[in-house]
Amino acid sequence: MEEIKVLNEIFIVTNQKFYDHFLKWSKKIKSDKKITIVDDNTASNEDRLGSMGDIQFVIKKEKITEDILVIAGDNLFDFSLKEVFDLFEKKKKTVVALYDVKDRELAKQYGIVSIDKTNKMTYFVEKPVDPPSTLSSTGVYFYPKVVIKFLLGYGKHGENTDKAGNFLEWLYKKEDVYCYVSSKKWFDIGSKEQLNEADIYYGGEGKY
Repeated sequence: MEEIKVLNEIFIVTNQKFYDHFLKWSKKIKSDKKITIVDDNTASNEDRLGSMGDIQFVIKKEKITEDILVIAGDNLFDFSLKEVFDLFEKKKKTVVALYDVKDRELAKQYGIVSIDKTNKMTYFVEKPVDPPSTLSSTGVYFYPKVVIKFLLGYGKHGENTDKAGNFLEWLYKKEDVYCYVSSKKWFDIGSKEQLNEADIYYGGEGKY
């Protein structure tokens, strides 16, 4: 993937169980960007923060006030982040990367999006029983710094902070959100089936 030259630091948030694993990995990996591993201080499903909670935790802990790129950790994709960033730079609004799964049954497992002719988001729903489209959010989000106040305020009035898509569903009704639709491959490897499919796609044997 092409480098996004304005990216100046990478934060990886994890729980207590895997913190040491990521810390050891970060000391071995070669990167021209600073990588910071953040422990969210949770140890079980009962006290986990959820993906939105983790994003809020990192923003507060690291005192982040700039534009941010958020990538869900259970993703593998071939599309260029530079192309998504170019749309973000053009619109100066939140941009989410989408992938057409081309299967309405499969679409029931994801956050599904509808867009208009300008690629502006017109609808978002998590794991719909009757998907309005097959355009899935890939868990790749560019947020302008003006949206950070919304990110930090989200959940204070009882909104669901478990998934990052929940915030997107809330945000597009208040602010314009634009979408980059990728034709390159994307996998949500949060399921064993998709992990095996991805492994085969990238040359493995799919034996997970």
